[in-house]
Amino acid sequence: MTTIHETAPATKGLVLHRAVGYDLLVWLLTHGRTRAFRTRMVDLARLGPGESVLDVGCGTGSLTIEAKRHVGNQGQVSGIDASPEMIARASSKAAKAGINVFFKTAVAEALPFGDATVDVVLSTLMLHHLPRQVRQQCLGEIRRVLKPEGRVLVVDFGTPQNKSGFLAHFHRHGHVDPCQIVSLLGEAGFHAIDQGAVGISSLQYVLAKPSV
Repeated sequence: MTTIHETAPATKGLVLHRAVGYDLLVWLLTHGRTRAFRTRMVDLARLGPGESVLDVGCGTGSLTIEAKRHVGNQGQVSGIDASPEMIARASSKAAKAGINVFFKTAVAEALPFGDATVDVVLSTLMLHHLPRQVRQQCLGEIRRVLKPEGRVLVVDFGTPQNKSGFLAHFHRHGHVDPCQIVSLLGEAGFHAIDQGAVGISSLQYVLAKPSV
């Protein structure tokens, strides 16, 4: 496992620093179905053995680690997050699990990876933290690092059935809906190949590939 704890460049996006409470928040937002959520994510991304994967906004690294388990020893998996605290927590998890992944403190609008070097990019519960301009920059960077036949999975909140209460605040505060995600992906040079409800909470997904 490799970890780089550099200070991330400044970003206009919202950065969550409380790594200790992050996993609890995800547990609440998925109604306690965190393991099912991770399994669903790797299934939706169609991860295969030997693929290279980048988890943008990896948080405490649980999904990054799950992705590595799916691509196996021949696959390479990296996770970036703008919070050094999140990266430290993710690194600790990977070390305890004996999983070889690469973590780096970095921002979504300036990915520290070469052009066309990644098979799959994951963006889960992250896009709503970014202002529209930064969302466009992020998706442009994802388009840059993806291989021509690569794919990106974007997962974020749809409209909650219960529009009041603690959890509803997190479901709606970013104001990103699936139609907007598809539109943003199109502007960044992608076309959607699959989309719909995740089946957990109000989460929606879009799977896209670079346009020819």
